[in-house]
Amino acid sequence: MSTATGIVTKPTAGPRPAGGIGQSVRDSLVVARRNLIRMTRIPEMILFGVIQPVMFVVLFTYVFGGSINIPGAPAGSASAYKEFLMAGIFAQTVTFATAGAGAGIADDMHKGLIDRFRSLPMARGAVLTGRTLADLVQTAVTLAVLAVVALIVGWRTHENMGKVLAGFGLLLLLGYAFTWIGALIGLSVRTPEAATSGGLIWLFPLTFISNAFVPVNGMPRFLQYVAEWNPFSATVAAARELFGNTIEGVPKSVTGAWPMEHPVWASLIWSVLIIVAFRTLAVRKYRRASS
Repeated sequence: MSTATGIVTKPTAGPRPAGGIGQSVRDSLVVARRNLIRMTRIPEMILFGVIQPVMFVVLFTYVFGGSINIPGAPAGSASAYKEFLMAGIFAQTVTFATAGAGAGIADDMHKGLIDRFRSLPMARGAVLTGRTLADLVQTAVTLAVLAVVALIVGWRTHENMGKVLAGFGLLLLLGYAFTWIGALIGLSVRTPEAATSGGLIWLFPLTFISNAFVPVNGMPRFLQYVAEWNPFSATVAAARELFGNTIEGVPKSVTGAWPMEHPVWASLIWSVLIIVAFRTLAVRKYRRASS
């Protein structure tokens, strides 16, 4: 650019515009890295996240395992219940990460961190995507530790490694889907404490009105329909099938529900639908909150 003094200057580069898939991916990975570094500096976050599901494994295995009868298995067979139980515990663990995701985002909003992100030339959805990706990594670590504990107490798989890994993949996909529900909750409340409560209160009926801990055929008829169309139940059934933990005396479905007859496909469909729906709502809420 030419000036009156004859000096040629280059135009100052303005902020990089936010947009484009490539930039969105890069920005999401940067935010995810920031959250992962923060987690390593607060190790009690990971420690407490691991202790709770381990306690569930021990309590359900040794306290309830001899009292719950699985159809087709010998009465009081603890080994049969372990194989029936573990997919449910794994699924409960990944979905309970919802509360942590919501509390983390609510905390960032409360501290004004979201406002600082807003001032940067970055993709709008990257803040939430990065946060959910970091939560997914933490959930994967927790799930790996929990699998080791399950093997120690006697749980076994009966399929090839590819199917077993696919089962864990479906569990992590469900966990990732539910972190977007947590993200929406975190953006909708005023404090991290409210986000934690809001993230847990609906998870208890979702996980217990399911096939996770007891066979559905012992429930009242109307609850059988609820349980068998529950997205959580679909992933539990899919994981059992891929782990080879299905029990001959337990029918796939007592109501003829399609998700129980085709649990792997049902789990994929439910998880993708949840991600699409709640990511759209969460990003829209974020844009309104940071505008």
